[in-house]
Amino acid sequence: MSGTVQDDGSQALFAGVQLRMERGWKTYWRNPGDSGVPPRFDWSGSKNVKSAEVFYPVPHRFADASGTAIGYDDEVVFPVKVTPEQAGQPVELSLTFDYGLCKDLCIPNSVDLKAVLPVDLGKGDAMLIEQASARVPKPARPETLPRLEVVTANLDGDAPGLEVDAYFAPGATNTDLFVASEEVLVPVPKALGPLKDGRRRFSVVFATPEEAAAATGKPLSFTLISDQGASETTRTQP
Repeated sequence: MSGTVQDDGSQALFAGVQLRMERGWKTYWRNPGDSGVPPRFDWSGSKNVKSAEVFYPVPHRFADASGTAIGYDDEVVFPVKVTPEQAGQPVELSLTFDYGLCKDLCIPNSVDLKAVLPVDLGKGDAMLIEQASARVPKPARPETLPRLEVVTANLDGDAPGLEVDAYFAPGATNTDLFVASEEVLVPVPKALGPLKDGRRRFSVVFATPEEAAAATGKPLSFTLISDQGASETTRTQP
């Protein structure tokens, strides 16, 4: 865990939680997919911390024994925006980090980390954290791509789900969609055909009507990914 100052004049600092993995091992995104353990960050032991907001770089799909998982391999750095309770005073970060590692099976792990961010921190590990921050999906804007177009809920019948229409840059590569919720587990989307004129449709099929009902009225985060950029939109399905 490391830190750096922020250049925009705000009181916030940035830290980074770095996880390096041996070849063949993977860890998980906030929605782990069909199996796995999402990361959990407990900052409750920290001092002079008003808030600590964790950001998730762009993940990718990978196959495991239970189907399709979502996450990272090789290395991932989770940027953390830290807002002190008292500006101009040192910040003491104390983190209990729970995470899963997967090769053939998922293995839950937990580690306690500490770091002190002094008032004169300087640039610290700025490059490492800036590179990770650049891979975090940006909030979607009407004039930028990729963007969410239409989300259609089909929650009746034996295969309730969502159909999601997205618009990417024409000729975009490695386009994908992931959906997450802080309250319910959302199935891994499936693409319905190739990219055509920048548009692509995805399907999210819930296993049961009860699972679909649990997601009704909950804020869902739609993360659109491509080699040309990534964006995130939050919507609440009625």
